[in-house]
Amino acid sequence: MNYYLKALQNYTNFNGRARRAEYWYFFLFNVIFAFAAMFLDNVAGLANDLTGYGPIYGLYALFAFLPGLAVAVRRMHDIGKSGWMILVALIPLIGGIWILILFATEGNKGENEYGPDPKEQSSSELLD
Repeated sequence: MNYYLKALQNYTNFNGRARRAEYWYFFLFNVIFAFAAMFLDNVAGLANDLTGYGPIYGLYALFAFLPGLAVAVRRMHDIGKSGWMILVALIPLIGGIWILILFATEGNKGENEYGPDPKEQSSSELLD
């Protein structure tokens, strides 16, 4: 949950790097909260019969879009790629598979052009 909150706090920060754990925990909690929003829409009778979505889900999706984009860009920076690489996901089928592989790849050790290694920062914070 701390990684989800960290991503929300850095919702406009497209600079720096994000560890795999930060990205995947954000993704996990984002999916959980999205399903909860859809459930609330359906229970309250607000969901569209055709799509199953309603205004609660719509508001949550708008709320989570920018933090999700920012953490994805920082994740690309962690593996030494430009944030624009997330546009690869727009290529049908192959793009989604490739971006999934990139998100699962371990980040570059040490500092790269996008900043210091977030794993080293986390380790030093634990020692203090």
